[in-house]
Amino acid sequence: MTNPAADYLIVGSGSAGSVLASRLSEDGRHSVMVLEYGGTDVGPFIQMPAALSYPMNMSRYDWGFETLPEPHLGGRRMACPRGKVIGGSSSINGMVYVRGNAGDFNHWQESGAKGWSYADVLPYYQKMETSHGGQSGWRGTDGPLHVTRGPRTNPLFHAFVDAGVQAGYQATDDYNGQQQEGFGPMEQTVYRGRRWSTANAYLKSALKRSNVSIKKCLVTKIIFEGKKAVGLEIEQGGRTSVIRAGKEVILSASSINSPRLLMLSGIGDSAELGEKGIEVIHHNPAVGKNLQDHLEFYFQVRCKQPITLYSKLNLISKGLIGARWLFFKSGLGASNQFESAAFIRSDAGVPYPDIQYHFLPVAIRYDGKSAAKAHGFQMHVGPMRSDSRGSVSLGSADPKEKPKILFNYMSTEKDWSDFRKCVHLTRELLQQEAFKPFAGAEIQPGDDCKTDEQINEFIRQHVESAYHPCGTCRMGDPADPATVVDPQCRVVGIEGLRVVDCSVFPRITNGNLNAPTIVTAEKASDAILGKPALAASTLTPWQHPDWQNSQR
Repeated sequence: MTNPAADYLIVGSGSAGSVLASRLSEDGRHSVMVLEYGGTDVGPFIQMPAALSYPMNMSRYDWGFETLPEPHLGGRRMACPRGKVIGGSSSINGMVYVRGNAGDFNHWQESGAKGWSYADVLPYYQKMETSHGGQSGWRGTDGPLHVTRGPRTNPLFHAFVDAGVQAGYQATDDYNGQQQEGFGPMEQTVYRGRRWSTANAYLKSALKRSNVSIKKCLVTKIIFEGKKAVGLEIEQGGRTSVIRAGKEVILSASSINSPRLLMLSGIGDSAELGEKGIEVIHHNPAVGKNLQDHLEFYFQVRCKQPITLYSKLNLISKGLIGARWLFFKSGLGASNQFESAAFIRSDAGVPYPDIQYHFLPVAIRYDGKSAAKAHGFQMHVGPMRSDSRGSVSLGSADPKEKPKILFNYMSTEKDWSDFRKCVHLTRELLQQEAFKPFAGAEIQPGDDCKTDEQINEFIRQHVESAYHPCGTCRMGDPADPATVVDPQCRVVGIEGLRVVDCSVFPRITNGNLNAPTIVTAEKASDAILGKPALAASTLTPWQHPDWQNSQR
C-alpha cells in the first residue's frame, strides 16, 4: 500500500466531521483528510436561514433516504433526510440549537458511557460556543460556534410564552443554561444573518491549514489488516482506489451511513453479512440497531389577526425578503423563524422534560408545502423519549444501494398515550388569556378530533419525523453486547477505527441533535489526541423541586 494520505481519515464533513477536522489539526502535529461525497455549500438555499425548507428537499444536498413501510403508521414511508454536502446535516437542518437535558447525559453515563455525564460534557459545550444572550456562567463566550436568538418581533412569539406561564408552567430565559424546563426564547445556529453550520464554524478555517485537506469521493469500504483499520476504499470519477491512514480511520458519516459503512466492511451480524456475501471482520449484532428518532406533529391554528408570515409566502414578498438578505443579511431571511420554544414534563413523576415545542408564526409544512390558505400559526410538538427502537440494515453488498431503514415508530402503547397528552396539553395552552386575541379555529387536528381513537388516527396519518435519527453505533461498556463503540468512540474489537457522530448516542437527547453531535466530536477529539478530558463542571442544573408530585 502507498504512503498514508493523512494521519486521520475522517469520513463525512458534517456536524461531527468538521469539528474533528479542526480540533485534530489545530496544533499542527497531525495531518487530516476529510472525505465528503457531497458538493459545495455555497449559495442562498443553504446559507439563508429562512430558506431552510429547500436544501433538505433537494437531491443535490440530501441523500434521499426513506424508511421501509412503517407498520404502526399504516405502512407510511417516512422521509429521512441526511446532508450530502459540505457541512453535512448542519447545512440542511433547521438550525435549532438545543444542548439536551442534564438527565440525558447522566443516563448515558448510567448506561455504560463512562465519562459522558452532564458534568463531563458541560465544559465542552462551553468550549465550543460563543453564546449571544445566554445565561452567564453556563454558556461559552469564545468558541467557534455562534449561537444567537431571533428578534422575536412578532407578538405571537410572546403570546406563546405568556400562555405557558398563565397555564402554570415555568418561564426560562435560557433552556441551554441552568434550567431547560419552561417556556422562553429559542436559540439558533445563525451568525450575522447566515446559517452557522459546522462547515462555517470549523471546517473552512481548518482548510486554510497546510495539514488539512478535503477529498470529494464516495467511500465504499474500510480496509483492514487483520482486525486493524488501515485505510479506505474510495470511488472517484468512476475509478476505485485505496487510501491509507497513518493513525486512524474515523467515521462521521451519520447515524445511517456510519453503521452502513461498518456493515459493508464486515463489522456487524455475521449471519446477515454472510447472506450478503460480505467477508466478516468482526461479529457484532449491535451494529445498526438501537435506531431512534423524535416524532412530532404540527398543531395548526387560524390566527384572528393578519400578523403571520402567511402574507410573505407570495413570490413578490419572497423576492424582497431574499434581496434584503442577499445585500444586508438582515430581515425575515436572517432567521429560521423558530424563535420561541418550550420544554415541559408530560406528567407528575417524570423527572425532567419529555415534551418539546417549536413555535412558528405561520401554518406550513416543514417541506415548505401545503401552507394553510389563511393566516395561522403552529406548534411543532412531540414526546422526547420514545421506547420504540428500529434498525439500519443492508439491502445488499453494493455500496451504492440505499440502506434499509425501519424506525418502528409508535410501537408501544406509551407512544400513543404520550402523543394524546401532547394534543390535550396544547389545547389547554390555547385556552389561556394570552392567546385570546390571536387563536381562532383549529386547522389540525381539528375540532372534530376528540376521542382517543380519533386522536390516534390523526397521529397515524399526520405525525412527521423531526429528522433526529441516532443511536445505531451505541456507545457503552465494551463488555455489553449492545455496545458498538467504547466511551472513547473506538469500535469494539477493532484497532484504529472510531465512530464519532450521533450514531453513538446510547439514548436520544432532549430536543434537536446538532448541538449534542458537535459536543460529542469536541469531547472525542481530546480522546483521539490522548489529551486529558476537561475538568468536570461543578454547576448544578435546575430540576423542578416537586417533580414527583406536580406536572408543572
